[in-house]
Amino acid sequence: MTIFVNRRAPAQRPDALSDAMTTITRIQPRVLIRASGGPRYAIALAVDALGTGLIRPFLLLYGVTVLKLSPPVTGTAMTVGTVAGLACMPAVGRWLDRGARSTVVAASMLVRVLGVVLLLAAPTGHVWLFAMAALFLGIGNQAWPAAHAALVATVAHGRERDTALAGARALRNAAIGVAALIATVCLAGGTTALRALAVVTGLAYLAAAALAWSVHVHARPAETSPAKDLDDEPAPRMLALLAANVIYVFCLNVPEVAIPLILVTQFHASPMWPGAVLVANTVLVVTLQVPVTVLMSRFTRRTVLVLSGVVLAVSYLGFLAATSLGHGWGPAAVAAVSVVCTIGEIIYAGSATALVTAIAPARVLGRALSRFQFSTGFGLAVSPAVITALATRGPAALWGTLTAATVLSASAVAIEKDQGARLGGRGRRTRAGS
Repeated sequence: MTIFVNRRAPAQRPDALSDAMTTITRIQPRVLIRASGGPRYAIALAVDALGTGLIRPFLLLYGVTVLKLSPPVTGTAMTVGTVAGLACMPAVGRWLDRGARSTVVAASMLVRVLGVVLLLAAPTGHVWLFAMAALFLGIGNQAWPAAHAALVATVAHGRERDTALAGARALRNAAIGVAALIATVCLAGGTTALRALAVVTGLAYLAAAALAWSVHVHARPAETSPAKDLDDEPAPRMLALLAANVIYVFCLNVPEVAIPLILVTQFHASPMWPGAVLVANTVLVVTLQVPVTVLMSRFTRRTVLVLSGVVLAVSYLGFLAATSLGHGWGPAAVAAVSVVCTIGEIIYAGSATALVTAIAPARVLGRALSRFQFSTGFGLAVSPAVITALATRGPAALWGTLTAATVLSASAVAIEKDQGARLGGRGRRTRAGS
């Protein structure tokens, strides 16, 4: 059965006053699952994340070990595929604005199935098929977040929508973490195990796509609406928010790139330390993403996003201080500060996408989310290169630059005015929850 949801229904765009005064006081699992798209969709998210956790951390190893490509060539192909995948975002945004929801989610998963098939079909030494596989995997990875956020924004509203987005992130991180552990154990099997992991990944993506498509969520405008002129509103430009988001997302690569780099090159610490930091990051996200989002619901989303920038900047200064402690206390201090950084990441993740869904008119929600995902994907793509380049110039250059850039970004978010604020009565709809 197909579910059509009126994109202009009052339940989806509450007025600014009612949404700003809405505070979630407790977590209700049934409400959370319903707001996330229902049980079948939740299962689809978990299965999709399991597939991602099986292959994503070891895609580089697949190219080097199975296809016998050199590490630089493999890494370049992966980077090009990820960046090229961003080119699909305008088309995804337009597709979503025509009302598609679960279909786009399923398509983002099916594209990754094609990527896995190309990966398995690639003969030894064939870099172009590997690059094409990385491209299709990148397209799916870039399209999924915007499509998922649009679906949740269609079936839920207000702070329930924010909590549902947070719950999906926690579920996804948990499934990816479990799958990564399984894949790590399987690596003892060598190239045969890597090929088997790719097969299981493809099957997981296929099953997830079928489950997501079966939800049949589609948004359509009301046949009659007293707010016809709302359709004439342009998509919010959100220039400051988009630019700031490029810097904010650096925090997502701090546990995977910056901290291991500092611990190994500066402190010559055991590989156990970076692994422990990454595990702690995953556990904190899984356990705290929803509770922290619920706790922050008493504040406006824009205020919470600014607060996340402050927390991240403080953590970067903490990393700078920790690097001066030497080999004895340094690794432990870095691990302790990483907890603060993870809290900042959790606050950011619970407010950024939620803010976009709140300030964007329903008619252009897809385009707004696709622009936001473009900034996220771009930031994730360039951050490893920027972090490693800054790290070669010393801790002050790395953490000092990240601190200054994050503070500047938080300030830009704080002073940016929502487009709805300049649209009189219509603005009350687009400012909701900002």
